Amino acid sequence: MPDIKSLIDRYDKITILSHINPDADTIGTALGIYAILKAYGKQVEVVNADLNIPRYLDFLPNFTKIKKQMDFKKSLIITCDSGSMDRLGFEIEGREILNIDHHKSNTYYGSVNVVHASSASASQVAFELFRSQFTLNRAAATCFYTALVSDTQYFSTNSVTKEVFDVASDMIAYDIDVSEVAYNLNQRRTLSSLRILSSALQGLELHCEGELLSMIITKEKIKESGARYHDLMGIVDHGISLATVKIAIVAMELEGVVRISMRSKGIDISTLAIEFGGGGHHNAAGFETDELNAERLIETLIIKIKEMGLL
Repeated sequence: MPDIKSLIDRYDKITILSHINPDADTIGTALGIYAILKAYGKQVEVVNADLNIPRYLDFLPNFTKIKKQMDFKKSLIITCDSGSMDRLGFEIEGREILNIDHHKSNTYYGSVNVVHASSASASQVAFELFRSQFTLNRAAATCFYTALVSDTQYFSTNSVTKEVFDVASDMIAYDIDVSEVAYNLNQRRTLSSLRILSSALQGLELHCEGELLSMIITKEKIKESGARYHDLMGIVDHGISLATVKIAIVAMELEGVVRISMRSKGIDISTLAIEFGGGGHHNAAGFETDELNAERLIETLIIKIKEMGLL
């Protein structure tokens, strides 16, 4: 592990950034680090450029401290779960950056890069890194654990190893409330999320003899349901749950772009995402583009999947 304590000690102020379209891993990792460095006595700000932070994460310690803008001018930047600088929503070129991530598509944009593609979540990377050099606390462990169980879908992804369970056990040892985490992650769905899920499932299509599934979520359907971006998360997991399906694709029409979210069973779809300027993991990847409409994009992806021999 790199000597990040010496790096952090050179700065009075620290800015922690999580990526746009935030999920539990980026927010949990950022807030976990915030709790550690705040207790260490640093001036810390935790920032996300997105207007919509998932409300189901509002139980996390220091959630209300998340800001929309950076106020520190000469701070050390710590980035969480972001594979590239453009995912952060801020201009930080020229700043000293501690880049903490677990995406194999990471571009290593930091001054110091702690990127472990074998880890199940960015929070696992952060937990192991910071506990080796700082004193952790219950607030930090709660945030890191929430991020870990969310990114592994409660230890059901192929990134889960014995080490992941060991790390989870170490987090729980800080006397965190695992039932509170489970409730907030699994039982706080909005009505609009159920409406948009129903709409997406009604329009699903099967290709490649049932091994490929696609769903298109149009701007009109999003507006009708009242859904926000975070209500769309998890819909792709319903697609991959179909018994015959090996790859599931959801195309979401957002403001000015189409965002693609993909899941697979044992097929490396990160290579597919990289072809379109995105990235991700072996079984979970995605990208966004403003070059094609959703229907045309699905058609292009099907062709590419066949060309690459993924199905």
